Amino acid sequence: MADFHEFYPLRRHNTFGFDARARFAVHVRSEADLTAALADPRADGLPLLVLGGGSNVVLTGDLDALVLLMEIPGYQPEETGDAWLVTAGAGENWNALVNRTIADGMPGLENLALIPGTAGAAPIQNIGAYGVELRERFEGVRAYDRHTGAFVWLDLRACGFGYRDSLFKHAGAGRYIITAVTLSLPKAWQPVLSYGELARELDGRAAPDAATIRDAVVAIRSRKLPDPAQLGNAGSFFKNPLVSAAQRDALLQANPDLVSYAQPDGSYKLAAGWLIDRCGFKGMTDGPVGVYGKQALVLVHHGGGTGAMLLALANRIADAVQARFGVRIEPEPVVL
Repeated sequence: MADFHEFYPLRRHNTFGFDARARFAVHVRSEADLTAALADPRADGLPLLVLGGGSNVVLTGDLDALVLLMEIPGYQPEETGDAWLVTAGAGENWNALVNRTIADGMPGLENLALIPGTAGAAPIQNIGAYGVELRERFEGVRAYDRHTGAFVWLDLRACGFGYRDSLFKHAGAGRYIITAVTLSLPKAWQPVLSYGELARELDGRAAPDAATIRDAVVAIRSRKLPDPAQLGNAGSFFKNPLVSAAQRDALLQANPDLVSYAQPDGSYKLAAGWLIDRCGFKGMTDGPVGVYGKQALVLVHHGGGTGAMLLALANRIADAVQARFGVRIEPEPVVL
């Protein structure tokens, strides 16, 4: 029988540090723990929430739900002809996984260093940074299908990845519970240095190895993003909006310093942080919540606030950006 904790405090399980309690919580350290929790009569009729590192959620109040605290460990590399396949338990810390693969001579994840959260959460968001998205290093996931009561394998195509998007946010939401992630790291590794900020950080260094790129990414992120252990945050709060070339050109004409990135389909991704900064929100404080002074894309919790307060601030910011630029920015975290 699963070990259910009633009215369990979740403050340590969300990086904003909001106080909230779960009706029940279970520490899931194996697939057997998972199936036992789901079969327990106490779970009947309750909504289900899976929490890994809690780095991509905004808790706006107590949860009348069963919360599965995903802590399944595991690290298993396998060599194939042209790649390393690395399977990690869903509860593995993502940044520790990045560091371990590099140390073990399997590069490919270095651009994704220091992203908070767990391996199991990475596919849900299709995490990405500095020119690389998870889907480019992805083989598949093992997941429990609540519709069939069986464990299944979902490959790259099945996961339906998009920009900060996946099957697990749409048709698969609430259906699949990821227990392990398998990554595909090519043996014919090539550094990805297309992102301007990363290229500047490396300052033209010839043929940097994966560890050097990882260190550069860590340096950039450490300068721009606060440590959640010191200041509550979930990293970048808003997605960079996608606009047509015509809309981007019109905005560029009115704002010559607009920051944008061309996409393969001809659209443009706008820097949400730049939009927010131009609306005057960078560094502002609104009671116990605010916008980080070094990066306008990051919303922060100074303590004593609520998720509802943070959400109200996020809506004010999105409305201001819409009014000034005609572009709607959307939050990355899941609001609960």
